[in-house]
Amino acid sequence: MSTTAATLGTFSVRPLDPIADAELLHGWVTDPKAAFWMMQDAKLEDVEREYMRIAAHEHHDAFIGLHDGEPAFLMERYDPRHVELVGLYEPEPGDVGMHFLVAPTDTPVHGFTRAVITAVMRELFADPATRRVVVEPDVGNKAVHALNAAVGFVPEREIQKPEKTALLSFCTREQFEAAVRDVEVPR
Repeated sequence: MSTTAATLGTFSVRPLDPIADAELLHGWVTDPKAAFWMMQDAKLEDVEREYMRIAAHEHHDAFIGLHDGEPAFLMERYDPRHVELVGLYEPEPGDVGMHFLVAPTDTPVHGFTRAVITAVMRELFADPATRRVVVEPDVGNKAVHALNAAVGFVPEREIQKPEKTALLSFCTREQFEAAVRDVEVPR
């Protein structure tokens, strides 16, 4: 599936290849702007190993996001009943967990990251079984909280994960559609 954002081009995703994409990802996850990804000191082999683990997991998937056909972001989808949030909240049928990371750039484009998260949400809701998207960003990541709110996420509460204090937030299909109704180009 692909999404077109006004003046920003076309966004799509492809499955991540843990070996072929490791060098690209290494540059993204170790960039200072990716501090909340918690892989700042990762070596190339660490990135390969992490994404091979995800590729082998039946409840966790990773994708390279493309902007006009070029790698521009990372998207992860997971089942919160089995990954990340086990025991931290009561999952509902149709819940899907999500992480995303925009590639670092020296020439930021206004609205690009919002277009990326919108494309990620469109991709997740393209599956009719997805009823609600769940996220758990670090409580200190104010930029992503604002992006999440812009696409319809509603914070529920703080939760303690082993690696961070997170803001558990949810977005239903209806909340997402209402939030982006006036922002996107009609398809």
